[in-house]
Amino acid sequence: MVSRRSEDRAAPARQSKSSARIHGAIAHDLGVAIVSGQYKPGEILPTEIEFSERLKVSRSAYREAVRTLAAKGLVESRPKTGTRVTPGTRWNLLDPDVLAWFFEAEPSPELVNGLFELRLIIEPTAAAFAAERRDAQQLTRMREALMRMERHTVATPEGRDADREFHAIILEATGNPPLICLASTIGAGVHWTTIYKARKDELPRDPMPAHWKVFDAIAAGGPDDARSAMEALVRAALRDTARALKRTGHSGQPRQARTG
Repeated sequence: MVSRRSEDRAAPARQSKSSARIHGAIAHDLGVAIVSGQYKPGEILPTEIEFSERLKVSRSAYREAVRTLAAKGLVESRPKTGTRVTPGTRWNLLDPDVLAWFFEAEPSPELVNGLFELRLIIEPTAAAFAAERRDAQQLTRMREALMRMERHTVATPEGRDADREFHAIILEATGNPPLICLASTIGAGVHWTTIYKARKDELPRDPMPAHWKVFDAIAAGGPDDARSAMEALVRAALRDTARALKRTGHSGQPRQARTG
């Protein structure tokens, strides 16, 4: 039987989770509106009084949402002038939430190209390091992630999670702390471009052979082969995403990113 004291302790926790969900939802909706251009750089957002009355939410929930957006570089708040949308150059594009908001709206070719250029700079080198530094446990986890990805396919959440995990373990296997810190950004890029391609019916290609080739090179301890295999994997994903972008009516498309 749950005591009254236990219920009293649990109540604030439930309220805290509920409040977090509310201000998280507000931050999400405002974030999508900002990155999609509904609110443009320099524009002032509604005041907390206007917003809370319009959506029937507390003013504190709106303030917390604005703090979240400010931490990600999307807005700035100043006394007397209100909350203003910042220039896009100040947005934290490495933040997984910001990337998700872009792909929930409609990403520009420039953003997609930049994301794949980042992957081409980071991931082939990370795969080469992993081939030299991985341990047996990391190899096992990579293999298990690929087996789950193969079983579920990237058309499912389970398959996409396994795909993201595979790329994260490669970064972990580099043993390089700054590289490892990029796992959430790289993982978000892998995850959201895959979802975007599925939304545009651009998932006909089986990605597993390319992934297994990366794994085999890392397992064999061949840094040059691992680098080449990862670069080929990322470039193939870029080509798929470029086709998906064409379905949106964009006049442009990602240029073929170059490295080296």
